[in-house]
Amino acid sequence: MLPYFEQPSWHIGPLVIHAFGVTVAIAAWLGLTLVQQRFERLDLDSRLGQRLGGWMLVGGILGAHVFSVLLYFPHELRNDPWLLVRVWEDISSFGGLLGGLIAAALFFATRAPHEDRRRQLAYLDAIAFVFPAALAIGRVGCSLAHDHPGTVTTFPLAISLRTDAALDYLGGVYRAAGLALPQSASTMGFHDLGFYECLYLSLVVVPLFALWNRRRRPVGFYLVAFAALYLPVRFGLDMLRVADARYVGLTPAQWVAAAVLVALPFVAVQRRTLRFAISGAVILATGWACAGGGV
Repeated sequence: MLPYFEQPSWHIGPLVIHAFGVTVAIAAWLGLTLVQQRFERLDLDSRLGQRLGGWMLVGGILGAHVFSVLLYFPHELRNDPWLLVRVWEDISSFGGLLGGLIAAALFFATRAPHEDRRRQLAYLDAIAFVFPAALAIGRVGCSLAHDHPGTVTTFPLAISLRTDAALDYLGGVYRAAGLALPQSASTMGFHDLGFYECLYLSLVVVPLFALWNRRRRPVGFYLVAFAALYLPVRFGLDMLRVADARYVGLTPAQWVAAAVLVALPFVAVQRRTLRFAISGAVILATGWACAGGGV
């Protein structure tokens, strides 16, 4: 198993800089840089795209925080209403995605109403092409912070619990969920879901996107491809979480993933019977999870 280590941090006077924040900043910078190049390659207006990216970045930051506080930490919000305005605390990647898309819709409605629907979709598809690489770098920060811990396991890529620091950390996670660590925990490890997601994005999604990019794809291809590749994996990984809020057995992220996956065939598949077959399979899988199925 992999060794446990605490998140690196640097002290500059009264300021503490954490590795997570550094990697997220790098991910945002790289994403904005690469998407500008993508706009130019596709003969899209790079200045318009830059403004769109700014709106989506701000919307993503706000959405990530609001989604997290309202759905993952409602008890903390009741005790401290000012938490809602402290946007640097408690973030959710799915909230960031939703916030970014809402910001994009507002941008096109108010700042670029002259752009037709196909052109708007082309901008979003260019962003979707770059997004997995930026998200993978962001997940490096999650891996360094171990901020998406899962259940105890003997999986070879798990984070070892042999040290007291690791046991203290995961013990706190389990206590927050009202659970106790198994007595044999010191011989086991825990799933680091941010690390797994980083591996999946880096070794599967990003290479596939690079391969598909060898020839021109229809507008909207990468939006659909990202949803089809990422959401089922994220849905499964969330089954391994310990302390996350759940609603009828599923985390907020799983509900969003399931809703998008049900709708996806109606967007991506032309044959009506196949649309309903795929959507039906997603509904059955979600019902199974709600009924207590495990991964």
